Amino acid sequence: MLRRVLMSLMACACLLSPVRAAAAPVDLLAEALHLSDLFRVMADEGRDYGADLEAELFPQAGGPRWAETVAAIHAPERIEALVMAQLETELARDPDAVARMTTFFTTTPGARIAKLEIAAREAYLDEATKEAAEAAFMDMQAASDPRLETIRRLAEVNDLIEQNVAGALNANLAFYRSMVAGGAVQQTLPDAEMMADLWSQEAQIRKDTTDWLMPYMALAYRPLSDADLDAYIAFSETADGQLLNRALFAAFNRMFNAVSRDLGVAAAKMLQGQDI
Repeated sequence: MLRRVLMSLMACACLLSPVRAAAAPVDLLAEALHLSDLFRVMADEGRDYGADLEAELFPQAGGPRWAETVAAIHAPERIEALVMAQLETELARDPDAVARMTTFFTTTPGARIAKLEIAAREAYLDEATKEAAEAAFMDMQAASDPRLETIRRLAEVNDLIEQNVAGALNANLAFYRSMVAGGAVQQTLPDAEMMADLWSQEAQIRKDTTDWLMPYMALAYRPLSDADLDAYIAFSETADGQLLNRALFAAFNRMFNAVSRDLGVAAAKMLQGQDI
């Protein structure tokens, strides 16, 4: 079961809660990246994913009880707490670097990039918009649009495909282990064979990740000039950009693993007819 992570420096563009007095550097960075808006979008994505799980594991049997559980697991404030705690751990030791990151995302072109990223992520909640973005990306490929190479370069600099594939595999493992612990799945395979089975999903996860991410990036950055994208790549190549990228992946992977574990526990209870 693919728990799509697809988090990245690009995908993390949203609006945090109102500025607190004497906000810490990491809080100011989160506000610049508009992370609270992202958490709200992710809550909607989580509800959709929960519906997919119900259809796959216990069709039409979840009802309001399952929907409420999924919504609680993906509650924006819960996601925020998990992400921000890890982000603080990753970045608090270097406030000067955090200040430079914040400057990039509160000035041109970083501020516009942050807004475009969350707008595209929110637009992707609509299936018709997503399909249109995928069709537009195919047209770009057919026309050998030079913008494609720039987008691919940005994805490579931030290691987006590899990081997302690894994150999805870890989230799948967390979900599976929770199902086993909850008694919904009998673990008859040794750990090594279980891991081999999970790794057999790698090729499909890589394809799904690429098929989601590249059209999303093309949609998000369509209004940008080549110079703006070049500036984004240049920032991403700096030590600050690489630090931020690692910190974001660490923070969101921690959150996705926690969410996947909780979903596995809840799904196991549903399958066994227990209260959740």
